[in-house]
Amino acid sequence: MATFVLVPGAWLGSWAWEDTARALSERGHAALPVTLTGLGERSDVATPEVGLDTHIDDITAFVMEQDLRDVTLVAHSYAAVPVTGAAGRLGPRLERVVYLDSAPFTEGTRLLDVMPEDVVDQLCAQVAEHGDGWRLPLPPFGLLGAFSSIEGLDEDQRDLLRTRATPQPFRTFEQRLTSPAEFGPDVDRVVVACNDAKALLDAALPMLAFLNQSPWRHFHLPTGHWPMLSRPVELADTLDEVVSSVR
Repeated sequence: MATFVLVPGAWLGSWAWEDTARALSERGHAALPVTLTGLGERSDVATPEVGLDTHIDDITAFVMEQDLRDVTLVAHSYAAVPVTGAAGRLGPRLERVVYLDSAPFTEGTRLLDVMPEDVVDQLCAQVAEHGDGWRLPLPPFGLLGAFSSIEGLDEDQRDLLRTRATPQPFRTFEQRLTSPAEFGPDVDRVVVACNDAKALLDAALPMLAFLNQSPWRHFHLPTGHWPMLSRPVELADTLDEVVSSVR
């Protein structure tokens, strides 16, 4: 049995993991979804000061306060940034880190750095016009699809995303990572790539070259960027395979 700490991406709370967490539990695992400060059911504590460091603290505290050990830390999308920061604080409690359609960030980088400049401009406009200058509502699907594939989401799943997504404190996108993890040799390092990410890995881009080398392991999930919504049971199957397969 593995202990999964499931960290959702931008605009999401623990609700996004419900079906996957249930399927993992049915397979005998402990599946513990996290809601980061200012999102989901914690949207009432959102402030302009909530930033990347806040979310790094959230993840670290979640593991420490519950005294979790042998943790498999799963980072979806934006969560790659705070998970990379938190992983370095967990020491021997961390058994494995799984980047779900995401990748680790290096020191001094921020989420906006990996987006096209025109997309960043449009997101900043959304913050200014609809987010009181500090919150980013879920963008329209036309803009969202420019940097996060919505492949595989049917109309019901899109409606769920529209209605349950909460505005993201924009400082979490703007703040740069100052304390990236230096994974110890015993930490299993995994990428679960959906279709677009797999295409990037297959293209052997120089900036992602390290992910194609040992000790990194790859798994493919054929869907878009939101697999916990589009393929939740298949995602659980993949995570089960991750922890049961030999490194």
